[in-house]
Amino acid sequence: MQVREAMSSEVLVVGPEHTLRQAARMMSARGVGSAVVIDPDSEGVGIMTERDVLNAIGAGLDCDVERTAAHLTWDVVYAGPDWTVEEAAAAMARGGFRHLVVLDGREVAGVISVRDLMRVWAREHTPTRV
Repeated sequence: MQVREAMSSEVLVVGPEHTLRQAARMMSARGVGSAVVIDPDSEGVGIMTERDVLNAIGAGLDCDVERTAAHLTWDVVYAGPDWTVEEAAAAMARGGFRHLVVLDGREVAGVISVRDLMRVWAREHTPTRV
């Protein structure tokens, strides 16, 4: 199975100037563990995860003041839509992260998460009841 078949194509996008609270509220409302961060003044795509928000809160930072740009990952490993889900899982395991931004050329096509991979695995390994 390819990443394009397992990824979430409806991606939450936030800007670098959103506060951590704003990003967390949007992630919570959408039921997702990450948001893609696009900075119109720079090239590339970053990712803000629930772990980034948790680390900021744990450090005692003010989530109404702190901006996503200061707490996200810009050094992102990207997946391609033609990757296999096994390639995506291996990249996540190697990097120790739970989300991959999927780029189709230079455009964000989606995000694939460990949750998506678990869904695929369960579907492929659950016996069909008669």
